[in-house]
Amino acid sequence: MASLPDRSLARVVTNGSPYAVILKLAAPTVLAMLTQSIVNEVDIVFFSHLPCPESSNAQAALLPSLILLWMFGGSLSAISVGTQALAARRLAEGKPEESGAVLVNSWFFALTAGAVFTAFGYLCLPLVLRFLIRVPDVREAAHAYMRWRLLGIASMAITFSFKSFFDGVGKTHVHMVSAIVMNALNVALCWAFIFGNAGAPRMGIGGAGFAGFLSTWVGLAVMVGWAFRSKYRETYRPFRLARLDRQLTWKILRLSIPSGVATIAVMTGFALFSMIVSRLDTMTGATLVNSACPGGHAEAVNSAATTVIVGILKLTFTACLAFGTSTATLVSQSLGEQDGDRAARFGWASVRLGVFIFGVVGLLEGVVFPRQLLIVFTSSDAVAHAAMTPLQLMGICTPIIAIGMILSQALFGAGNTLFVMVVELILHFTCLVPLAWSLGLTLGYGLVGIWSAAITYIVLLATAMTVKFARGDWKHIKI
Repeated sequence: MASLPDRSLARVVTNGSPYAVILKLAAPTVLAMLTQSIVNEVDIVFFSHLPCPESSNAQAALLPSLILLWMFGGSLSAISVGTQALAARRLAEGKPEESGAVLVNSWFFALTAGAVFTAFGYLCLPLVLRFLIRVPDVREAAHAYMRWRLLGIASMAITFSFKSFFDGVGKTHVHMVSAIVMNALNVALCWAFIFGNAGAPRMGIGGAGFAGFLSTWVGLAVMVGWAFRSKYRETYRPFRLARLDRQLTWKILRLSIPSGVATIAVMTGFALFSMIVSRLDTMTGATLVNSACPGGHAEAVNSAATTVIVGILKLTFTACLAFGTSTATLVSQSLGEQDGDRAARFGWASVRLGVFIFGVVGLLEGVVFPRQLLIVFTSSDAVAHAAMTPLQLMGICTPIIAIGMILSQALFGAGNTLFVMVVELILHFTCLVPLAWSLGLTLGYGLVGIWSAAITYIVLLATAMTVKFARGDWKHIKI
């Protein structure tokens, strides 16, 4: 006789002080996403111990490579937006099995579409790398990394399907466990395959790609295994293919496609941003010669500096995103309970927490310890010097970053994905890219000018999201 579903799993999480609820829900998510982000931070640190110029070329190749990975895999992983919003809303409506049906349709679509996106990624890779990266040695390093990481597109998308479901029903600790296992494995594999330790072949930057590919599939296995546990399987029935429904899949996609388009816009904008930095390297001769490199080898200083800056700040970005996804769950569940005012309280409480927490973090990154952080992430004096001022400016702007990211995710949770998409499209292609080109290349302000364009984009994004959330029309969206 089958056991009864565990109805304690089907409780909403919106009761109590908004600050306490947000922190309780966000803490595992923050830890999981910080652990996830450490994958690439480990790569940057490991690359800094490679011989020069291999070290700087690998660091310069990493950022455009990750942008491409997110352009292919991240756009597909945007299915998480619709999955989380619908799963949370159906749970709050007292329909846990319908919440589970959302997951069935989500992971099955991610699995089938993942194969298509992987094939497309391999076809486009040589052409896109030639366009984005002007320095041949950096382009070769990026190809060595991406030929492995593209094999993780499907696992990345399916993992996001499961993560968004568990987040939507308030079980944020599940992805935390998966991320810890996955990233502990990744560190060990990077150590082995980047440097050729423990009998593994020395693969350089390609070893980081290989490690990332393997570890993402292990992380997915942990998530799937958790969903197979009897109490989740019997309450939500997340593997019954008989529950596949084209209309439900389309409903998930209808909410997710604007997020996918926004992801493509963001990644395209940052790919062009990276391309502008690479062009700056060729215009200024950076390939500047680094005296620390044996034989006076040249290194792509500005590109490497940009990768280092993003690597340092990405820990903050992912923590902000974690706060945002937790806020999305609370907004979705509150709207499912027909309480728009409570949803708004959660949104503003999350913003206040984010401004305080990430204001302190930004102060440490940009004002107190920037030099010490740069020493950890690069062994090149030229790269550290180029990165210093942009890192300081971005650290000071960290509270504004928190506002924009948290409220963007809150609007995703409310189902207002189209607005976020339109804002991202407008800001990337009328502000970030043209302003970076003008300030950095045309007017000659170099890397500081390029990153000043990013600051302008951040301020405008936070302003747009604040105005939209304050209007409150998102409270009446039916999904």
